[in-house]
Amino acid sequence: MEISSPHRSKRTIDYGEQSWALVIDDHPMFCDALELTLASVCEFSKIECANSISEATSCIEQNAQPSLVVLDLNLPDVSGMDGITRMLGLVSTCPLVVVSSVADNKVITSALKIGASGFVPKHSSRSVFKTAIDTIQDGGIYVPDNFVATELSQDQSQAMQALSTLTAQQARILDLISQGLLNKQIAHELLIAEATVKAHVTAIMRKLGVNNRTQAVLVAKDAKLETLLPNH
Repeated sequence: MEISSPHRSKRTIDYGEQSWALVIDDHPMFCDALELTLASVCEFSKIECANSISEATSCIEQNAQPSLVVLDLNLPDVSGMDGITRMLGLVSTCPLVVVSSVADNKVITSALKIGASGFVPKHSSRSVFKTAIDTIQDGGIYVPDNFVATELSQDQSQAMQALSTLTAQQARILDLISQGLLNKQIAHELLIAEATVKAHVTAIMRKLGVNNRTQAVLVAKDAKLETLLPNH
């Protein structure tokens, strides 16, 4: 099964003088463990940790583009595949690796289809992480040894393909729409003009190929795969 994505262009890790990695996970112990693992297999000048997509966004805004993003799927401020979509809208060139305890073939397939450069099951050995990093650095896509690509439904496949084209701001606005917020409320939440929200909503509907907000929410729901992911 061929897995394609608008974000599937070759993304290798830049080990320049200002290179840094961003780990996004809301479990402090795992963040610490992964930070040590990355430090042992990579050559970054620094490794930052964030416990949510919002914190990760602030971290990126305060720094240059990261050289690598390592992301858990279960975070307090996103659900399903939203975290991948939001982060890929922010990081234009670096690879994103999903590290999750949910290693279901459908979840892995979906993560790769949206644009992840690899998927590493949580608590994998250090050697597995090194293999994943080396694979990505060589321009490849890393998946677990027992991974079998899964055929998604046509609706899910189309939804993920469409959502992968959204910018980070558009993905955030779609998430707020899905929560039932109106344009005025979204503008207040994001501290932007209501006219700007309207422009984003129009762009979102165009990219998703829908005619109204309700249809946009349904597209987002198709891509979440929430039933496969444990609740916090």
